[in-house]
Amino acid sequence: MHFTSAIAASILAVVAAADGTNWLGFNSGSTFADRSAKFKKDFEAEFKTAQGLEGAPGKFNAVRLYTNIQAYSQDDPIQAFEAAIETKTHLLLGIWTSGTDNIDKELNALKKAVSQYGSKFTDLVIGMSIGSEDLYRNSVTGTKNKAGVGADPDVIVNFINTYKKTFKDNALSKVPVGHVDTWDSWTNGTNKAVIDAVDWIGVDEYPFYESGKGNNISNAGVLFDRAYEATIGAAGGKPVWVTETGWPVSGKAWDQAEPNVANAKKYWDEVGCRKLFNKTPTFWYNLRDSNPDNDVKFATPDKPQASSTNGGSPKSTGVAAPSSGSGGRPGSGNDGNTNSGSGSATQSAPGSKPTKDNGAGALAVPAVAALAAFLFAL
Repeated sequence: MHFTSAIAASILAVVAAADGTNWLGFNSGSTFADRSAKFKKDFEAEFKTAQGLEGAPGKFNAVRLYTNIQAYSQDDPIQAFEAAIETKTHLLLGIWTSGTDNIDKELNALKKAVSQYGSKFTDLVIGMSIGSEDLYRNSVTGTKNKAGVGADPDVIVNFINTYKKTFKDNALSKVPVGHVDTWDSWTNGTNKAVIDAVDWIGVDEYPFYESGKGNNISNAGVLFDRAYEATIGAAGGKPVWVTETGWPVSGKAWDQAEPNVANAKKYWDEVGCRKLFNKTPTFWYNLRDSNPDNDVKFATPDKPQASSTNGGSPKSTGVAAPSSGSGGRPGSGNDGNTNSGSGSATQSAPGSKPTKDNGAGALAVPAVAALAAFLFAL
């Protein structure tokens, strides 16, 4: 019996999705909330904190990165790679593709990493995402929300082919390739070429931002389920990984959605524990945020408190909002992908004001542990 390369790739992706007990992890940007670069020690502190969360519904030993380039360098490998090797953290890698006509510097950083670290690095890589929400940025909704410059389907497919050609004789050739985007981008038939080109689908979904759909916390699980099932329906049998989801702990209300710690716990229980954890690869947003251009904050606060519509928020161990959102959510940022060679640019959400919190040191582990104990009391 002969399998086509497409079928073989699909099987490989399914095996990869199931092989690691359905990965659990967080997203991680390349900078702090003040846009200063994160280095090896900073990533190590972050990864160790994630792995050490007591009472968690599984081992958070994976991380999703948005870029392979060290912040503010041209094509040096991001120091998260070294931190991952030291902490045995599995890697969902990302190649930034918005606002650029090539991914040469991303590929150069990857080639340097493979040469420098060898199998210690490549054995930890569980997936490769070519792009993040590029289709959303170029959509009607993304344009309305001033989400920034994205990329069309043919551009993404070209980048996927470029990546595969570059690493066809490399250990990374065995890594399943995907693309990350919003659920309504995947259900848009004009983007089917991207679905055809990948091994797995990455979906970012935030019911918090689903304005006009009854986006209060009581309805959040229903909204997530609809979007998730719609994505699965559009995926043509390919595995769907949840690459971003979460509920903010502070900031301004969004339509009926209120950001506070109690609602973040309810969302964790209803969406994470009921629907996702240990059932599909899931990367939660977030342990520490790195995009300061949004009023709502997803990272663990030092002093948890209920937020209100006046936009007040507690001091945070790391700030920011999700890199973007569908269904009327704010402009798409890059979560710290500030290197000058990737063609990216941090985008501000409509009406948001950049903030500068204390992000210059290692993660405030006691604060994280305190909230984690609350979240994990299932």
